[in-house]
Amino acid sequence: MKIASINKRAVIVTEHGLIDINRASGGKFSSSTDELIPILDSVRAWYETEPPAPTDPRSQAELEADLSQLDPPLTRPRQIFAIGLNYKSHVEEVAMAMPSSPMIFTKFASAITGPSASVELPPGSVDWEVEMVAVIGRAGRNIDRDSALEHICAYCIGQDLSERDHQLENTPPQFSMAKSHKGFAPIGPWLTTADEIADPQNLAISCDIDGEMVQDSRTSMMLFDLPAQIAYLSSICELFPGDIIFTGTPEGVGMSRSPQRFLQKGETLTSRIESLGTMKNTFI
Repeated sequence: MKIASINKRAVIVTEHGLIDINRASGGKFSSSTDELIPILDSVRAWYETEPPAPTDPRSQAELEADLSQLDPPLTRPRQIFAIGLNYKSHVEEVAMAMPSSPMIFTKFASAITGPSASVELPPGSVDWEVEMVAVIGRAGRNIDRDSALEHICAYCIGQDLSERDHQLENTPPQFSMAKSHKGFAPIGPWLTTADEIADPQNLAISCDIDGEMVQDSRTSMMLFDLPAQIAYLSSICELFPGDIIFTGTPEGVGMSRSPQRFLQKGETLTSRIESLGTMKNTFI
């Protein structure tokens, strides 16, 4: 399933129309995508057993053509984890030491915005980082690698926008605040449930600025794959349904270019991940 939020109501996105989950289920399920995450298996079973008719004629193609109709698919994660330096090529381009274990920071939930939101540029140098985002569906501590993917219920696209001046003004660098300005965590366009993604470690991932490709890679190039990330995180923190993980960005960020390049007012950043869709965010 693809589950989106439109006017703060959870809908299943299909080629033939949208299904308002709360209305089509006769109130059995919540209208909030955040509240559906812990019971997503039940929602999928309900939908697959007796697929309801669309409650809205808009199709997936229509939403893709006009992303402004979409809210962020989640707004209230208890925890947001992000994995730094998780593609070898990105480590090399920023000339830093290869991490021996996942390098963790956080983005704060107030930075979340939607897949077509306009983002106001704060003072400084704002950079792009396209990432696959994994959504935790089952809680756990000390999760082993073999069962780690069973704890993921869905995936979406994310942009780990970063204001580099603030991030790098001290030693060591300060990540989380510089990456949590208003609108600095666009996610979307919807949640694609894990059963639809045969191999999350083999997806094309890219982004462009006004049509110029700036990042182009595959999730197979991660240094620490999803099972390693989940095993590591859960060895320290309990993971809860609705937590999200920004899983790292490939090479191509602006601060590593010569000359450096950063996002400017009026530019549109288009982010794509195979099987997960597209986001388009304009900067003002």
